[in-house]
Amino acid sequence: MVEYEYRVVSFTRADSRSDIRRALTEHAEYGHWELHRTRIYLGGQQRTWLRRKIIRAPRPL
Repeated sequence: MVEYEYRVVSFTRADSRSDIRRALTEHAEYGHWELHRTRIYLGGQQRTWLRRKIIRAPRPL
């Protein structure tokens, strides 16, 4: 079974779309994160969940 680790990134209403896009692109390129879920709340806050696979090396015998 594939295991993932998650990171939650929050943005305020004042953040522009280009700033949000740039931040998420940096996480994807340099941290190997992928977009899992995005939620926009009533106050304008945006919360984004990112995930990446956990790769476990097998133990040597």
